[in-house]
Amino acid sequence: MKAPERKFLAAVLFAVITLVIYDLITDYREGSSWWHLAVETLMGICAGVGFAVLIRGTFNLKHELENEKKLSTALRGEADSWRKEAKKHIDGLSLSIDHQLEKWKLTSSEKEIAFLLLKGLSLKEIAEIRQTSEKTVRTQATSLYSKSGVSGRSELSAFFLEDLLLPKSEQG
Repeated sequence: MKAPERKFLAAVLFAVITLVIYDLITDYREGSSWWHLAVETLMGICAGVGFAVLIRGTFNLKHELENEKKLSTALRGEADSWRKEAKKHIDGLSLSIDHQLEKWKLTSSEKEIAFLLLKGLSLKEIAEIRQTSEKTVRTQATSLYSKSGVSGRSELSAFFLEDLLLPKSEQG
């Protein structure tokens, strides 16, 4: 339930509680029967319980939201820290990949496509970024696969990344 709906429902329940109390006082002064007063009291209690549950739920949601914000901030900080620590390695890897692409004598367009493929973008996404047709990107990707001697995107990725993913016991 959204915040405006919660506020509206709380206002309605509060109004019901107020009206029930007013009606109980009026009925008691007029000498209404005990069962009539009991039924109205029960209605007031039900509205009060609903109001209390709604307010408690609202406070719980606010508390959970604050906790999620703290967690999100901590995770963002952790990710930023990882990026800073890994930056020199990532820069070195990028430079090494660029040197290999130079060895394969790729054009600047093919090199750009290679990097975008390694990032995991689809041919359609690459075409949108480069503001060209998907057919052109496909042709350039095929050319870079041919020049590099790999059969496709997965082999291109594996060429550069498979040694990074060795189990810890084999690294070393």
